[in-house]
Amino acid sequence: MTSSSPGIASEPSACPEPTRADEIVARLRRAADESGLTLPAQDPQQWSHAAFEDADGRRVIVRALREDGGYLVRCRKQGAWLAGGRTADPAAAVRAVTAWMGGADLERTRAAAPFVRFGDWAVAHEREPLSPVELAWWHRLDFLLLVPPRQGAETGLHVLLKAAHAHPRLRRLTPVTSHYMLWFSTRSEYPYERVGHSVDPLRDGSYLVRAIDGADVATTATPEEAVALVVAALPEDCGPTQ
Repeated sequence: MTSSSPGIASEPSACPEPTRADEIVARLRRAADESGLTLPAQDPQQWSHAAFEDADGRRVIVRALREDGGYLVRCRKQGAWLAGGRTADPAAAVRAVTAWMGGADLERTRAAAPFVRFGDWAVAHEREPLSPVELAWWHRLDFLLLVPPRQGAETGLHVLLKAAHAHPRLRRLTPVTSHYMLWFSTRSEYPYERVGHSVDPLRDGSYLVRAIDGADVATTATPEEAVALVVAALPEDCGPTQ
């Protein structure tokens, strides 16, 4: 299954200096009033973004993007961030919120707010839930296309993830990212159980492979070469334990 468009996950913040939630909600409520729409009740526990959630776990968050004055919207249900997108129009953000929280599926939410994007994997998960490991892969692969670049780090990490996802042995493991470094876990949930090498995309476009004890293994010119070293060093019969 391939991803048709950028999607979502819980990786680097799209808004390093976020606008407070009450300011975002105030903007959204003004736009809702002008559009004749009604926002659902917000989650008062959030301070960096506006959040709305129902009893079934359907959720949507809205972040203010300081770099362009727009909004990042992300939609979640069935334990996964399935869709999202950017818009400069607060009324469009409101339409996405009200459609999603009103029970719309992915297609109907996009019809109400065309800036919302999602991949084939999200449609599949909406029909029949994917495994936790597969969700972890798609969350990271899609989300890194949605956040703004930060000195090239997201670009390097994303191409590395794509190269790793091409290997069947690595697809059985959960990808874990931290400070733009990629490693793998036999557990699909925290606390993760690391296995094998990690790879760190460097600013010059190369990839530093490190052993599990932190020792440098090699620096490669391409993500494919780095991934090959990771695969070669995996223990036999390495697979998910949870």
